[in-house]
Amino acid sequence: MSEPLLVIANADAGTSDEERLGLALGVMSGRASVEVARTANPGELDGVLHRAGSRRIVVAGGDGSLHAVLSALHKRHELGQNQVALLPLGTGNDFARTNGIPLDVEDAAEVVLEGTPRPMDLIVDEVGTIVVNNAHAGAGAAASRRSVRWKHRLGKVGYKKANLGKLGYPIGAAITAFDPPVIRLRVEVDGEVVNDFDRPVLMVAVGNGRSVGGGTDLIPEADPEDGRLDVMISRSAGPLARFGYAGRLLLGTHHERSDVDYLRARTVSVVGEEFWVSADGEISGPERRRTWRIEPEAYEMVLP
Repeated sequence: MSEPLLVIANADAGTSDEERLGLALGVMSGRASVEVARTANPGELDGVLHRAGSRRIVVAGGDGSLHAVLSALHKRHELGQNQVALLPLGTGNDFARTNGIPLDVEDAAEVVLEGTPRPMDLIVDEVGTIVVNNAHAGAGAAASRRSVRWKHRLGKVGYKKANLGKLGYPIGAAITAFDPPVIRLRVEVDGEVVNDFDRPVLMVAVGNGRSVGGGTDLIPEADPEDGRLDVMISRSAGPLARFGYAGRLLLGTHHERSDVDYLRARTVSVVGEEFWVSADGEISGPERRRTWRIEPEAYEMVLP
C-alpha cells in the first residue's frame, strides 16, 4: 500500500470536476487509504488540516486550490510537515505545467501514488502572504483583471476535458496591449536598484513558476527548486515596443529583448506609482509598495 492520502476538494466543484476526481479516486483507492474532504471556506479547510496527521495531502483542484491549502498550512506553521500532491482539476493548471505533473487526472493520480517528494521553494511577501507560482505588477496584472471576466464566461463552454476558459488570459492580454498601464517604479533586486523612476515599466514579474493563464510562459526560466526568485522587468512602454513584446511573449522569448531585464535574486522590492498585483491569479491593489523574498525548500511536493 502507498502512503495514506487526504484528498482535499472544492465543495462547490462542478459536475466535470467531480467526474474527473472520480477517475482519479478509481486509480488511488485500491492502492492506498484515501479520505476525501470537501471544503467550501477557509474555516472548513483549517478544520480538515487539523486532523491531517502525517498523511500525504492531495489537492484536487487548480492553482487557486493549491494556493489556499499551502497558505493555510503556512499560517498553521505546518507547511513542512506533510508531503503535498496535486490532482490538476483547474482551468489553467500553471503549477502543474511548470513541474511536469500530467494534466490527465488518471496519470496525475499515478504520480500521487508513485511520485518522488521533492523540496520546493516558496515566495513570501512583507505581510506574510505566500506566492506559490508567480506574481506580477503592471500590464500583466491588468491583463489578469480583464481575463477573470473572460475566464468565467468561457469556462462554461467546453466538452469533457476541452474547456475554453484557458483562453481568458490571452484575451485579457490582447485587450491590455491596446491600452496598457505604464508606471514609474523603483525595483530593487537583492538591495540593488535595477530600475528607477526615470525609466517607466510595462510590467514586473517575480516567480517560481514559468507560466500564467494556462500556459503563457511569463517567466520562462523559473525553477521552483533552485532557491532563487526569477525576476522579469519589461520596459517595452512605447506602442511598437509593447506590441513587439506581446508577440515575443506568445513565443516565450520576450525575456531576450533588449528592453527586458531577466534576473535571479533572493529578494525583490517594488515601490512607486499605484499598481495592481496578480499573485497566483488573485488580484490586489492598488498598491504603492511590495516586497517578495524566497524561502528555499519550504515544503515537499510529490512530482514525477
